[in-house]
Amino acid sequence: MQQVVNGVSLGSIYALIALGYTMVYGIIKLINFAHGDVYMIGAYIGFAAVTYAKMGFFPALILAMILCALLGVVIEKVAYKPLRNSTRIAVLITAIGVSLLLEYLMMFFVGAEVRSYPKVLSEQTFHLQGVVITMQQIYIVVTAILLMVLLQYIVHKTKIGKAMRAVSVDSDAAQLMGVNADSTISYTFAIGSAFAGAAGVLVGLYYNSIDPLMGMMPGLKAFVAAVFGGIGSVPGAMIGGLGIGIMETLVSGYGNSMYRDAFVFLFLILILIIKPTGLLGKNIREKV
Repeated sequence: MQQVVNGVSLGSIYALIALGYTMVYGIIKLINFAHGDVYMIGAYIGFAAVTYAKMGFFPALILAMILCALLGVVIEKVAYKPLRNSTRIAVLITAIGVSLLLEYLMMFFVGAEVRSYPKVLSEQTFHLQGVVITMQQIYIVVTAILLMVLLQYIVHKTKIGKAMRAVSVDSDAAQLMGVNADSTISYTFAIGSAFAGAAGVLVGLYYNSIDPLMGMMPGLKAFVAAVFGGIGSVPGAMIGGLGIGIMETLVSGYGNSMYRDAFVFLFLILILIIKPTGLLGKNIREKV
């Protein structure tokens, strides 16, 4: 049970990152590999807000979400929009290029050293039948749940959410019905990047350290979570993130923590072999 509690905390962070992957893929069929580095920048924004501006947890979280949302829109406008009608491989290579650019720009401006995240939450712990739950874990899980509920509300109950669903089904038909596809795609990048920024702040609290290359591995794991849940499915990304987080902590707790990353990617291979659409993904057939 202790490993499950730890896994839910970690999985909540993966789920927030996976939501950005799955939303962007659902709209424009792009795997945005720069998404993990937006999460890294969110962690640094939260670090600066707490350390230098003396902000509390929630103001720092909101600031990181706003700035990462703006960064996501800039990336979409500058790097991806000019390639909207290009081949998939051209956009994919661009995404990898943007990822490396963000990593090394951050390294240039803030240095390559690992920084310790400041303590902004109570270190109180709760003991329930031998299971230790920290206040940090409670904050992480509650924040992640609230953000996921907010996203579900946006997607299903708001005008922009309806536009997102319309563009994801058929972009041309949506534009004929008066939907501005460019604005909808920008909103999608903004929301996904805001969630990545929130995940960056949460992971800083969870691991108590950040560095410019921290977005690479969690970004790939969140991609695995999105594929596991069914890429393009918002509930699938949530389930996939929690599943990957729990699996990782179980491997660390009962096996060897050195092998946890290997197990995650072995799991990805098995998913692609057994059920490529994931748990909640749709099996779409294309006519040749």
